[in-house]
Amino acid sequence: MDLESGSYRSSSQRPPQEDVSLRVILLLAYQSFGVVYGDLSTSPLYVYRSTFSGRIKLQQDDAEILGVLSFIFYTLTIVPVIKYVFIVLSADDNGEGGTFALYSLLCRHAKLSLLPNQQAADEDLSTYKLKPPPETTQGIWLKKLLEKHEKLQTALLIIVLLGTCMIIGDGVLTPAISVLSAVSGIQVAAPHLHDNVVVAVACVILVGLFSLQHYGTNRVAFMFAPIVIAWLFCISTIGVYNIIYYDPTIFRALSPFYMYNFFKKCGIDGWISLGGILLCITGTEAMFADLGHFSQLSIKIAFTGVVYPCLLLAYCGQAAFLSKNRDDISQSFYASIPKPVFWPVFVVATLASIVGSQAVISATFSSVKQCLALGCFPRVKVVHTSQRIHGQIYIPEINWILLILCLAITVGFQDTTTIGNAYGLAVITVMLVTTCLTTLVIIIVWRRSIFLALCFLLFFGSIETLYISASIIKVPQGGWAPLALSIVFMSIMYVWHYGTTKKYEFDLQNRVSMKWLLTLGPSLGIVRVPGVGLIYTELVTGIPAIFSHFVTNLPAFHKVLVFVCIKSVSVPYIPQHERYLIGRVGPKEYRMYRCVIRYGYKDLHRDDHDFENELIINLGEFIQSEGDVPWIPSSSEVSADGQVGVMSTANSARIMTTLTSDSDPEESYISMPSHNDLSQSSTSIQVYQKKRVRFEIPKSPNLSPAVREELMELIEAKEAGVAYVLGHSYVKAKRSSSLLKKFAIDIAYTFLRRNCRGPSVALSVPHLCLIEVGMIYYV
Repeated sequence: MDLESGSYRSSSQRPPQEDVSLRVILLLAYQSFGVVYGDLSTSPLYVYRSTFSGRIKLQQDDAEILGVLSFIFYTLTIVPVIKYVFIVLSADDNGEGGTFALYSLLCRHAKLSLLPNQQAADEDLSTYKLKPPPETTQGIWLKKLLEKHEKLQTALLIIVLLGTCMIIGDGVLTPAISVLSAVSGIQVAAPHLHDNVVVAVACVILVGLFSLQHYGTNRVAFMFAPIVIAWLFCISTIGVYNIIYYDPTIFRALSPFYMYNFFKKCGIDGWISLGGILLCITGTEAMFADLGHFSQLSIKIAFTGVVYPCLLLAYCGQAAFLSKNRDDISQSFYASIPKPVFWPVFVVATLASIVGSQAVISATFSSVKQCLALGCFPRVKVVHTSQRIHGQIYIPEINWILLILCLAITVGFQDTTTIGNAYGLAVITVMLVTTCLTTLVIIIVWRRSIFLALCFLLFFGSIETLYISASIIKVPQGGWAPLALSIVFMSIMYVWHYGTTKKYEFDLQNRVSMKWLLTLGPSLGIVRVPGVGLIYTELVTGIPAIFSHFVTNLPAFHKVLVFVCIKSVSVPYIPQHERYLIGRVGPKEYRMYRCVIRYGYKDLHRDDHDFENELIINLGEFIQSEGDVPWIPSSSEVSADGQVGVMSTANSARIMTTLTSDSDPEESYISMPSHNDLSQSSTSIQVYQKKRVRFEIPKSPNLSPAVREELMELIEAKEAGVAYVLGHSYVKAKRSSSLLKKFAIDIAYTFLRRNCRGPSVALSVPHLCLIEVGMIYYV
């Protein structure tokens, strides 16, 4: 992808729409074809086949064909155009879209977040601050109601997780139905080909598709947009040809009368067939979910200017063909292709189905990553596949689980109609979740009248509920698949979130008092050994119980001790210069600090991040600027343990690095900036090859002896080595707990903890420097 647009998407603070040039907007609109519209544009492959797979028969008066086309037209117009393009796309979170963006907006405007370790300092983030309009009376009432009842907050989280589970189900079903529909076109050219051969070819393509995921979509992204554009050109051209050749009057179906006539003539069979018509809007949610990679205007231009009219021409063309060829309903798309261009269109259709599947798989990876940030999914490995394009990730465990499930669906069902029954239910459920969350955004975030929000909910919710009712009827015919997947993944997510929350509550209740810390030396004969000790904890205040457990069994710890907390905040991205919060624990002579490292729900924890050096630099800046103006005491927190000042480096100058050619490649030199240098726009620091780093204190007369001494101790401790202390916890339910809680904690949560990645792997901690402290948590 183009570098200019790539840098635009990777920005943590998106520029205002009017500041983006027309060239960039058009370039983003072009690129969006390959990422956003692959799934939506391949729907003509299977919509008519799924719709007429039931008891509806095509009659001579074309009432069924005209009624279905009328439903397709108004569904495509109302849901993607009116709902998403004109309303939902505006509910972005700093340029990000999707279910978690809506949830994040709600959590920031009302205290609805169930993330346990939130701080007041988080509200000072540049991506957190918002200037909403004045509150309405109804908005204040609803906000207080949600904040007052924790059960309502839990219900809101469950709704969000339900949408996420359906997106995962979408990631299983989309590749299966898209690839199988595309490959089934072979049977039009070779009618005697057995269905098992088609299924086998589809399985081979699916295995290849999932096997290439670890390379990342950026390797072949330049091919995606041309393929989808070529596909849209093919289906629209074929549609125009069929309209002219078979039935130029097919456009009369745009009258809503034919929807009424369809229900009047087909009755309950027509209502059941809505589950097939629903498939014409599959992939619509991608316009909102992938908003962060593009912009509102670029997505609107691409959809309304190209995708929407091409899809209408394609569906009208198929309807015109069916009006004269009623026996070809099972392969309506491929049968409608003129023979001279059949094989080129077949190749483009197969490639387009692969592109559409790729986009949904990537969206599934992104959803799982966001669940990790919310503490609602077991720890898995997240790999960033692009150095230039932010947000492209690969999760190995999820990739192979999706492949196994996708093959099972393809081999088990062997029919796009049955898969379509399951697919439609997953798609419309996600849309209904988006409608419910957007309704809350209208009241709480946009602060419009509750009457306007109810109109939005009733209008779009009633349409989506109608489609859901038709899809539920087909649960025995394949619709059970997304329900089964959702139940499994929902159980995993909720159990993990419940166990993680209970573990945090135990840490919070059993944290060590400051009084115990101050009497540490005399009571236990503590020895301070050289080096830096990093104590990982989920607490943002207080001393974790793991530290007292460690000291009690081994009365020695490092000369410089840092309590490190890595946490998520309800924002999509956090700028690097706002990521660290540094504070002091206890008196200065104890050389104990607290470091809170904050990530947004779309931020990536890079494995190659030079964490140790970045931490020492931030500690050095904190020591030099402690108590002075450049530091913002935005999160000074007072607890029963004593005062802990956590300060943000938001306004401090970042340290600049330069490379010199005459340096020893085995050593790097980093000069700690002087106190006055922090206010300069260009601070002097030299960094050479990153194998060994040596920090130096600047020879500045403005440094006080106490600050110079503390910096010297910090540098000496860093050179002596860094040790990582992590808790190896065993979580068990109390004996007085209910049977359900014992099952959730002792069996389900324990099983998930044993089979997911350990904390040291997830945090990329070097094993040679790792110290694990075992503890039992009775929750």
